[in-house]
Amino acid sequence: MTSTSDATPRFGGTALHRRLITNLAGLTTHVTRHLPDALPDYAKLPAEQLDGDVRRVVESTIRMLAEILRTGEPPSPEHMAEVRASAAKRAEEGVPIDAVIAAYHVGARACLDVLSPAAETTDLRDVFALQRVMLDHLGRITAAVAAGYLDEHAAEQGEHSAARDSLLSALLAGTDPEPHAARAGITLPATYLVLALAVGPHPDERCQGVDASIAARRKVRRLRAELDRRVGRDALLRLTSEKGLVLVPHRAAHHAPQPDDWQRLNELVAGVSGAAGAEIVAGAQPCAPAGVPAAAELAGELREVALTCGRPGGVYRVADLALEYQLGRPGPARDHLTDLLAPVAERPDLLKTLRVFLATDLNRRRTATLLGVHPNTVDYRLGRISSLTGIDTTSSAALLTLCAGVIALAAAPDRVQGGGTPEADAPASTTEPGA
Repeated sequence: MTSTSDATPRFGGTALHRRLITNLAGLTTHVTRHLPDALPDYAKLPAEQLDGDVRRVVESTIRMLAEILRTGEPPSPEHMAEVRASAAKRAEEGVPIDAVIAAYHVGARACLDVLSPAAETTDLRDVFALQRVMLDHLGRITAAVAAGYLDEHAAEQGEHSAARDSLLSALLAGTDPEPHAARAGITLPATYLVLALAVGPHPDERCQGVDASIAARRKVRRLRAELDRRVGRDALLRLTSEKGLVLVPHRAAHHAPQPDDWQRLNELVAGVSGAAGAEIVAGAQPCAPAGVPAAAELAGELREVALTCGRPGGVYRVADLALEYQLGRPGPARDHLTDLLAPVAERPDLLKTLRVFLATDLNRRRTATLLGVHPNTVDYRLGRISSLTGIDTTSSAALLTLCAGVIALAAAPDRVQGGGTPEADAPASTTEPGA
């Protein structure tokens, strides 16, 4: 440096901050005019905005750099708040964050172009000092730009999420959704596919030593992000770690969902389930916007029926659960069926055998294999079921009644006590009757 008592960097004996201030007007104009050429995103901004707000930010930033070079101190909080606020404006205008950060580098390079020609061979230490200042300065600028972008993004997301939730509330309440849709920037579709979700636990929620609440929140974030990615921001959703309601817009020319639409919906739920790392069982019902309240209620009922009947993850419509849904409705028929099977329900081994026997399409060998018992044991248990209920398990018509009874039991478990002590099975004969 020229003077050991002065820490201000100098080139050719002149303090660098003075060179910047002397060239401030021309440097500001140069950077402002060069930005649209260097960065296409800035070329999209109106001329009055470039000559107004953008020019003011360029001038302020050069002054900030000059002050840092003069004092050796970091920029003031007020200066950094200005950078942050400017970045938020660019975010609101749709200028990408990488373009905003690059704009500051364009300005820094222009400042170096003004300062560097004055450097002499004796100014090497000051050259290094300038490099450190520029790197520190750009690092702080980048952090402030990112923070400003995050502020604006969070505010925008919050506003949009609130508008979407308001629209969903209006649809569920059956009130006029149009004002809420306009506020959310959403055009209502002719048809919604309403999904009522049951979200299973992620393995981390059951892992010893892991905070289950944190694992659950992470699961919900992944679920929400995947739904937004696959469906878009026009989808309306409410999610918890265990349940959820999703309204998927159906914008096809035909209002009624076709087989391909249901296939895509199954793929959607499977994909979301994979991203969340949790099994998802969903009841589904299509409707017009005015029919959302009833469709949401029906989808929720289908979800509960699927869960009650032990169905695996997937999407279930009325067509998939018509028998189970109808038999699950409260009434004298369901009461009769549950009472009929109450003696069986009190013996868990018999009820499990009956369920597996029906699920294997009355295949006693397959039932025995799945239960890990001898086929004769299956015969014995089926005989006990006939004895307790008065229903012949070898009659196809009677088996329909047993099947209905199993479904009714699943829908109304409180009507029977269950949990009794299993009976001792009869010894399996070595001579097995014909299958």
